[in-house]
Amino acid sequence: MTPATPPKFQRFPCSGCGADLVYDPASEMMKCPSCGRTEPVNIPAGAHVAEESFEAALRNDPSVVEKLSETALQVTCSGCGGTIEFQPPQVAGACPFCAAQIVAQPVGAEARIAPRGVLPFHTTKQQASGSIKTWVSTRWFAPSALAKLASQDTLRGIYIPFWTYDADTLSDYSGSRGEHYYVTEYVTETDDQGNSRQVAQQVQRTAWYPASGRVSNQFDDVLITATKAVNRDRLNDLQPWDLPQLKPYEPAYLSGFEAQRYQVPLDQGFTEAKEIMKRDIERSVARAIGGDEQRIDGIQTRYMNITFKHILLPVWIGAYRFQGRVFQVVVNARTGEVKGERPYSGAKIFLLVAAIIIFIVIIASLSHGGR
Repeated sequence: MTPATPPKFQRFPCSGCGADLVYDPASEMMKCPSCGRTEPVNIPAGAHVAEESFEAALRNDPSVVEKLSETALQVTCSGCGGTIEFQPPQVAGACPFCAAQIVAQPVGAEARIAPRGVLPFHTTKQQASGSIKTWVSTRWFAPSALAKLASQDTLRGIYIPFWTYDADTLSDYSGSRGEHYYVTEYVTETDDQGNSRQVAQQVQRTAWYPASGRVSNQFDDVLITATKAVNRDRLNDLQPWDLPQLKPYEPAYLSGFEAQRYQVPLDQGFTEAKEIMKRDIERSVARAIGGDEQRIDGIQTRYMNITFKHILLPVWIGAYRFQGRVFQVVVNARTGEVKGERPYSGAKIFLLVAAIIIFIVIIASLSHGGR
């Protein structure tokens, strides 16, 4: 069943002073930056994170296509092409993906496949900054720009789009089962005195038998990154995510944050999900073949009862430019896990090498003068 359309919000006014509330990861509530008042996120009764029909979505069924919210705005970075969506009163500044200044005029967010679930921010900006500082401290010869990245002012909280897929599979396979057996063989050994003798030893052999059959698998929440603006391997390294804690999507969670529009289409995401499923299917086939070794000649798989969810997962991200390249550091905003890339500062390496050479020269001079 498709969940009801989320209620539309113009703003999230504080009931105490009227200022705009923003989502606060520390309290997991809406918080007023003016008077400090907190209020719970208003999730409609009966709302839940529902699975969507894969086939219906491919037909552009209007029940799964809608805007992020009626008031959400979006901008596209001319530097990297990333599209960022945000909920007023949040404004666009520097691109969180490439650190370029966004100067384009925001426009209304387009209707796309709507997010149905969200993991709200849990790690605060201050905590994320501390995690990055710890991470930076272990990166020798990193440029000063990387150290500055730990500044809270440079971090952006953004929801990254993901797909999850469920499916039932039936796989017909053919292959061979290998069973080990041992035979006795004699080899010649020569001792230290040059004497030779025949020695018996057991040698493993493998007998192969044809095998075929069918296996079934059930897949739940196969997670696929739907962005191209952030290194996808790096995002995958931020796993695991506590997906059982998903909340029904509510625009209030975006207040004070941004969201990226998905760049990987639904069907392409499922193609990637099938590659992940394939590994589990192959393991199931190997178990079904049995024996001591297995050879898999072919697998034909049917995918049934395919459903999906479009979800938003929270990260703190910092991007900086160094010698013409863009570098990113991302923080899992649920666990505080840090993943990133770093350049090496040629100047720092040069200074270290120069210092070592000077030290060696001084030691050599002192040693020579003492003679």
